[in-house]
Amino acid sequence: MAGLELVSDAGFRADGRRPEELRKVRARLGVLARADGSAYLEQGNTKVLAAVYGPHEVRGSRSRAPPDRALLSCRCSSAPFAGGGERRRRPAQGGGDRRSAERALLLRGVLEGAVLGQLYPRSQIDVHVQVLQADGGELAASVSAAGLALLDAGVALRGAVVAGAAGLAEPPAGPPLALSDLSAAEEAAGGPRLVVAAVGGAGQLALCQLSARLHQERLRPVLDAATAACRRLQAVLDGVVRARLRQDAAMEQ
Repeated sequence: MAGLELVSDAGFRADGRRPEELRKVRARLGVLARADGSAYLEQGNTKVLAAVYGPHEVRGSRSRAPPDRALLSCRCSSAPFAGGGERRRRPAQGGGDRRSAERALLLRGVLEGAVLGQLYPRSQIDVHVQVLQADGGELAASVSAAGLALLDAGVALRGAVVAGAAGLAEPPAGPPLALSDLSAAEEAAGGPRLVVAAVGGAGQLALCQLSARLHQERLRPVLDAATAACRRLQAVLDGVVRARLRQDAAMEQ
């Protein structure tokens, strides 16, 4: 990435953040009445909605049902008005485009490592995620929103699921600088981007996706920035979950 464009001489990014700062995060649980669990997550101008249905009986042929664990189904899409780089062409047979299909595959891999599927044998858990507005970090936001929705549904997890992203700015003078939680404008600069997902703490990574080759010496600061983003986001989302638990407890009294 062109560091001269992304970070000022005073150390600020175009949106006023320091290199390690996250965009403003807002989240809510239980936003969809008909889902077993749901969550809405804003990270900057990126907005994502996630819904969980199940555990329920496996739809279709019973032969699809694993005898010792739950069948996890993930589906990702972007709203037609999402903007950014998320403009879509609807396939003739329905479903999502290639980017959405890739996101769903990565999301499923993360959640299969997080959900205690052995507690729900011969059942199915459906996770649907939709990007409502795209402004960078859609994959990370989708993973974090899905983790919140699973918590809202009461699905047993090995730990909280969050994801963070980082990139690398290369100033004309000075060493490369890692940037946490890239916006769409920063992603468009074309430098390497790293997305990581953590289960139960940043030390347990369930996903590590790098968009381009990166020398080992430069990978370390980017990885540190992405895992630090996970920790900061987890602290924010923990507060959201605790607030929801207090609200539920008050309603039961």
